[in-house]
Amino acid sequence: MSKKIMILPGDGIGPEIVEQALAVLSAADSKFGLDLEFSEGLIGGAAIDEYGEPLTDATLEAARQCDAVLLGAVGGPKWDKVEPKIRPEKGLLKIRSGLGLYANLRPAILYPQLAEASSLKPEVVSGLDILIVRELTGGIYFGEPRGIRTLDNGEKQGFNTYVYKESEIERIARTAFEAARKRNGKLCSVDKSNVLEVTVLWREVLDRLAPEYPDVELSHMLVDNAAMQLVREPKQFDVMVTGNMFGDILSDAAAMLTGSIGMLPSASLNESGFGLYEPCHGSAPDIAGQGIANPLATILSAAMMLRYSLNGGKAADAIEAAVSKVLDEGLRTADINTDGCKKVSTAEMGAAVVAAF
Repeated sequence: MSKKIMILPGDGIGPEIVEQALAVLSAADSKFGLDLEFSEGLIGGAAIDEYGEPLTDATLEAARQCDAVLLGAVGGPKWDKVEPKIRPEKGLLKIRSGLGLYANLRPAILYPQLAEASSLKPEVVSGLDILIVRELTGGIYFGEPRGIRTLDNGEKQGFNTYVYKESEIERIARTAFEAARKRNGKLCSVDKSNVLEVTVLWREVLDRLAPEYPDVELSHMLVDNAAMQLVREPKQFDVMVTGNMFGDILSDAAAMLTGSIGMLPSASLNESGFGLYEPCHGSAPDIAGQGIANPLATILSAAMMLRYSLNGGKAADAIEAAVSKVLDEGLRTADINTDGCKKVSTAEMGAAVVAAF
């Protein structure tokens, strides 16, 4: 049976980078006989322009009928003044909650060819391989009540609610324990339990589950210290697990350790193995349409999609090997370019990966 993939290019550089990932997926389809079938929809600002909302129910239902979703990026200054309830980012939140995509896996791997592109010294980041497991459908991004209200004295007040149920914490914790079990057996849970009661419960749940995974070494770290340690000694981490907001921030910080956020893929999974795959970077509206964006994070996201949702592990390995080969050849987009390398466009990088594949 064919494997159905919903393509959501989105906004900004999204269409450019997704185009290159599709070229690589097509090459993988031809070589490995994956029988991939593609459909396309709108999300974010593009959907607002067309439908007046960042994700329609029809698009969400179409995604449910697929085996996986590949997404580019959403947002941009064009939509900064739309009503908060229909901002482009609301489309991301809707598809994550609508598809039950509770587990966000963000690998931060430093390719040895890019050690000089990192903002840290090569000896600090060389060999870096971290997996950040971020809870994606709970926490302060989804908590109610929320909004902006006017107080009795006429002053406006913004408010959000940070909330997690025990079952939500246990679900993401088990995902992280299982991931650590398949790697180096180390799991660091990040919280703010010295201030936030929500994360006191978070820590309690992790400690309760730990005896079920005797082969995994569990540690805890406060989020401010974790941010410092990512910059000071990042290779101390193997798998990190944390809530929605902390994971959003820490995974972007980890991205820069690898030389560029343009190198980091991600997978958002539900309990059935269905996944939405997207690069960790944003829509980069300042460079959209210039043909200089780095497509490698999106290409690597497509590889993750093959591995996690489409039973295409061999094709995923081949794509990742092709990316490494292109970097060996010295090809670089502007964000990762260093002296002695050849700067190439978005399309040229994509074509080089296809050729190496």
